[in-house]
Amino acid sequence: MLILWRHILRAHAVPFVFSVLVLMAIFTLQFIMKFMDQLAGKGLSAGVILEVIALNLAWMVVLAVPMSVLVATLMAFGNLSATNEITAMRAGGVSLYRMMAPVAAASLVVFYLLLRFNNEVLPDTNHKAVALSRDIQRKKPTLSIVPGLFSQDITGYTILARKTFEHSNDLEGVTIFDNTRPEVHATITAQRGVVSFSPDYTKLIMDLFDGEIHELYQQGTGQYRMIRFQKHRIAMNAEGFDFHRSQESAFQRGDRELSAQDMMRRVDSLTTLRRQHERTMADFLTSELTALMDSPQPPEATKGQNPRLYAAGPHSAMVKNTLQSHMFRIKEYRRVEREYLVEIHKKYAIPVACVIFVLIGAPLGIMARRGTFGVAASLSLGFFLIYWACLIGGEKLADRGLVDPWLGMWIANIGLGVLGMYLTFRMARESLTINWTGLQRFIPRRWRTQGEEPPA
Repeated sequence: MLILWRHILRAHAVPFVFSVLVLMAIFTLQFIMKFMDQLAGKGLSAGVILEVIALNLAWMVVLAVPMSVLVATLMAFGNLSATNEITAMRAGGVSLYRMMAPVAAASLVVFYLLLRFNNEVLPDTNHKAVALSRDIQRKKPTLSIVPGLFSQDITGYTILARKTFEHSNDLEGVTIFDNTRPEVHATITAQRGVVSFSPDYTKLIMDLFDGEIHELYQQGTGQYRMIRFQKHRIAMNAEGFDFHRSQESAFQRGDRELSAQDMMRRVDSLTTLRRQHERTMADFLTSELTALMDSPQPPEATKGQNPRLYAAGPHSAMVKNTLQSHMFRIKEYRRVEREYLVEIHKKYAIPVACVIFVLIGAPLGIMARRGTFGVAASLSLGFFLIYWACLIGGEKLADRGLVDPWLGMWIANIGLGVLGMYLTFRMARESLTINWTGLQRFIPRRWRTQGEEPPA
């Protein structure tokens, strides 16, 4: 039995390592193509750019490992089936469950390691990536300004710069639409400008040179005014650029920068605050109703009016505002609670997918009777797209409060787990195969085995 376990694990280990490397390379290339234009040519050193890429490898690992388990399982059992080793094992009295046992045990190890990675490595890495991004933006405030494109990152302002410079914070051909005053439409143009931050990083300072200010007043007579200037300074709130001091305190971290234990403590605190507001609102409402019912009829009450309601009239606005304030806080606490709970369940749901994919990959590999990377990648991609679509859709529904957080994060595992158990049970009882006649057109020609035709 030990020899059998070693043989199956050896057939599974090499495809797993190969799949992880290939998927990590694909994710890294995609990240570089998407974000390199925001990093290259901005005066940043190669070491900083490599650090940004290295810190973003963590979330790539979380995606690559479960998919690699599925690819490796398909390839391993596909190879064993193609060489008739599965048939020989069955003839020797080895059931499918015993064949899957070593791979299932290995998937449990991967599940444990990925779970530890999600709670110990990923939060700190995400936090460092966010802090580095903020530090880069502080060093280079023009990073978020793309030449020739309108930028609306700052609330109330639309900024257009014809040209930015690699080694400075200078701008050329600046146009700013100031929408901070509803009664005035202001357009500011300048030949050049310099961008900087205030010492506390709360204001974005833009010094403009050789320009004009055009103001059109909407109220009254529609007065128009033009001002020419040699130097003009605008101080904007930097909240839209998300420029804040990088702090390592846990309170400043977002949900993806915390472990499940830290988020659970925050959920407990939010639940306590929410219940306090619910009790306070209930007590306040009870006291107001009691006071309303016990209030005497005022002498000036008009005929036909309810005296108690008449007496409560001047006080109703205050009661309404107080109740609305409590309701707003309660809804906000519930919203943040849901977001934390969704992230907590996600940290456990994705590692569990490693075990679920073994239940799907083993029977599918035997049915396919092919162990090529192309076949495994094709089948894996389809199932992983289904899994990821369900995971993202469930997260959106849970964040909006349409479903419970646990259901939104576990629905994909539940559905694919049931399918995997069904396929495993059917394959253990009878021999099934995939008819490739209708499927071969979906497999790229370069992925097919040379000189091999799909079975009839």
